[in-house]
Parts: sequence; structure tokens; C-alpha cells
Amino acid sequence: MNKGDTIQIKVDRYAFEGKGIGKINLESTSGNNEPDSFIVFVNGAYPGDIVSAKIKKLKKTYAEAFVEEVLTPSSKRVEPRCKYFGTCGGCKQQDLNYAQQTAYKQEQVEDIFKHDGGFADLPDGLSADKAGFEIENIIPSENVFYYRNKMEFSFSELEWLKVIDENTEIKKGFFVGLHVPNNFEKILDVEECFLQSELSSQILNFSRDFFKQRGLSIYNTKTHSGYLRNLVIRQSQKTSDMMINLVTFEKNEFLMKEYVSLITKKFPEITTIVNNVSKKKASIAVGDYEIVYHGSGYIYDKIGDY
Repeated sequence: MNKGDTIQIKVDRYAFEGKGIGKINLESTSGNNEPDSFIVFVNGAYPGDIVSAKIKKLKKTYAEAFVEEVLTPSSKRVEPRCKYFGTCGGCKQQDLNYAQQTAYKQEQVEDIFKHDGGFADLPDGLSADKAGFEIENIIPSENVFYYRNKMEFSFSELEWLKVIDENTEIKKGFFVGLHVPNNFEKILDVEECFLQSELSSQILNFSRDFFKQRGLSIYNTKTHSGYLRNLVIRQSQKTSDMMINLVTFEKNEFLMKEYVSLITKKFPEITTIVNNVSKKKASIAVGDYEIVYHGSGYIYDKIGDY
């Protein structure tokens, strides 16, 4: 087996980071004519899957691969709701039944405490409850979708294109959305996202249209110039507070006042709007200073009794 080879494998177990674990038999190296069992971690596969996978990393004792095609799907697979799933890096397991997601996570937590932590090997006569150790069941989220209180969208002149060959002409444009995994330059231009709320997606699309129509520039890390950097939406779960935070390279009071006037008229649910101004070269949504254009500049929320 070599790096780049495509193999067919049945996935039996679940590993960290959403990887499935399977075994393949290789030619024996021990001289007893018995095949050697070799572990393969398959990204994007779940227990019960039979997949065609491509080897991307090869070590002495294991290999890492990624799914090229699901030949026989696990019974725990579901149809992902989002059309961007598989390209966008926001959701890793939207194609796996949520109850099964929590069950796998439960297994992982128990394995960490029992094996890595050594809690399974308690002294004779000392039970786990007397040692103050008890693994409780995971409390599942009430919301499978629309559960986040913050989304951070990025502006870019470069759009992520799934298929690129020597004839593909990459044109600069105006895009705002989410990064694809391991790419901090190109943006997946998204129109809807099921992580925060329907209102969040509407604000994203309104903002895209507003800034695009005005022909505003987008910050470029290479030239260290341009105006728009990030659109951050924070939405409280237990109160009605909602914050829009526009991260820009420089101050533009006239533009911000126009934006605030129109977006608050369209979405009166917005309680505060802040402009973070950042001269940093790093692509992080943190400003050197901020200007509050609407509301108090703060939102409030509750977590339990706090």
C-alpha cells in the first residue's frame, strides 16, 4: 500500500475528530503466511460504512485516508440539511444522526477516563462511586440546528471553487461567507446557514448586497489594503439582544451611519451595532478600537443561573 492508493474498507469503530476506524489485511511480513491487520483512520466515514477511500498519510502502524465514495452507507447516516455541507468547514457531522453523535461522544469520554485516566483500575474494594467518580449521560442539545450565539463571516475577493483545472480562470469578485477547511484566503459565499438563526442569514445577505452595491473594497492581507474584513453576528439565547459587529481596516463614519440606518430599519431586532477598526495584518476579527453606532455596544445573556 502506498500514499495515493485507493482502497475499499469497512469501518468498524469511531475515533476522535469524526474519523472512522477500519482494518485491512496486508501480506504477511512475519513469515507465518497469516495476513497482517493494518489500521486505517478514514476521515468522513462512520461505523457501518463500506467506503472507497484514498490514502493521504502512511505510517508504520497505521494509515490515514479520506472518503472518495460511500459504497454502502451506515444505517446511522442522514441526509444533510445544508447544501454547502462537505465543502464548508462549519459542520463536520451533519450527515450523522444526532442521537448517534452524542452516543459516540459518550463512548469517547468514557474511554478517556477509564483507559487514559486509569479510573477503570481502582483498588480492590473501592468502587467508582466511593472514589467520587461517576460518568453521567450526555444531555443532548434541544436544538440540532440554530444553536450558536455567534457567527463570524469573512469578506474576500476570492471565491472557493470546487473544481479547478488549468483552464479555470479565477476572477476577483465580492464574496462574504465562511472559510473552507485549511484555506484562509478563499471564501465559500453562503446565502444561508443553519447554525445561528434564520435572522442571521437574512442579515448576512442584506449586508452583502449593501456593501457590494456601493463597490466597497475588501481587505487584502498581501497588499495590506482594502476596507471590509469581517461581519460578526452575536445573538443572545435567553434575552432579545442582538449585536452586529463590522470589522474594517479603517474608519468610515458616513458609510457606517448609512448602513446602521438601513439595517436597523430592515431588522429592528438588532439592539446594538459596533464597528471594530483593525490595522492588524492577521485575519482575526478583533479590532484595535471600536466605535458604537447603535445601542449600548453590549449584549446580555444567561447561562443557567448566571
